[in-house]
Amino acid sequence: MRNEETAYHEAARLVKDAAESKLFGKPCYKVNGKAFCCFFQNAMVFKLSGDNHTKAMALDGAQLFDPSGKGRPMKEWVQIPFDYQELWGELSHSAAEYICSGK
Repeated sequence: MRNEETAYHEAARLVKDAAESKLFGKPCYKVNGKAFCCFFQNAMVFKLSGDNHTKAMALDGAQLFDPSGKGRPMKEWVQIPFDYQELWGELSHSAAEYICSGK
């Protein structure tokens, strides 16, 4: 059985040229120096927009990423529970496409 962190690494590495880094002290992956996903509270967090953001937020247990825990969530970043690990690879690609699009 895969654990949360292993599933996170597997999903992020599906993105071409993804490089490990840190975001607010949390493990993340970047493409061209820009973060597209990170690992937080045994969940995977993705930078998304438009329909991808809306669909991700509709998942049970999904929430906006609040790395400080002080009620200041990051509007584009969606935290997706491990229950949806089968979607993590697809969401990694969507997030990487978004940050590479420059929009």
